[in-house]
This record gives sequence, C-alpha cells and structure tokens, in this order.
Amino acid sequence: MRLDYRVERLGLALGILQQGASYGMVYLYVGIFMLLVTGFIATTLVLARLISPGRRSNTKAQNYETGETTVTDPWRPFPVRYYVFALLFLIFDVEAAFLYPWAVIYDSLGVYGFVEMVIFVLILAVGLVYAWKKGALKWV
Repeated sequence: MRLDYRVERLGLALGILQQGASYGMVYLYVGIFMLLVTGFIATTLVLARLISPGRRSNTKAQNYETGETTVTDPWRPFPVRYYVFALLFLIFDVEAAFLYPWAVIYDSLGVYGFVEMVIFVLILAVGLVYAWKKGALKWV
C-alpha cells in the first residue's frame, strides 16, 4: 500500500504515532535522547579533564604564535582594512565558485542564463570599483 510505504519512509516518530502513542510520548523519546547526548558529552569532557596532564607553568600560560617572544601587546586590535580585504577576497572567491558550474551547463541555459550571469558579474564589478575608489584594496 502507498500509505504504508510513506509511513515507513518518514521514520520512527510517525510509526510510534500510528501505533497509538501520543505526542507526549514522542517528546519523551526526544527528551531521553537529548539527556543521553548531554550525558555523553559531559562524560567525555570530564574524562578528558581527568586523563589530561595538569601541570601548569608560566611557559605554558604564555601566548604561542611563532615561537618568538611577543614584541607588542597581543590584544592590540587589527586595523579594519584587513577584515575588509578578507571579505572582498571571500566575495570574489564565491563568485568563482558560482561561475564554474554556470560555465559547465552554459549551453543548456540559453540567453536567459547568460543575461543573469552578466547581471551578477556587473553587480560584483560595481562593488569592486566602489571598493577600489574607497581605497579598500590598498594593503599598506
């Protein structure tokens, strides 16, 4: 039967409901599962804490970056232009990720797909020109 096939596909919750269990029983199963997951995570963290070596020292408490001693304050904020540069890189990297599948199925898209991609690239080009005019691409 078609109905039995759907119930089988939808999984355990619908099967339990069809057997006459209430929604409260389903929530009980979900709650027990969440408690088991929470217990597993807590047990894992406690065991890791108990097994790990706990010798503390000043050397271990220092910030480690390149093995060199720190010259300036490590909590000094970075200039915003580095983040803007990274976001611009991310935007154009995602553009490349969109262009590749489009190029693979270009023949089946027709003129409509070409126009959509031209609009997409033009929007990104306008953003690039704007960033260039604002000086966001200067590294210094």
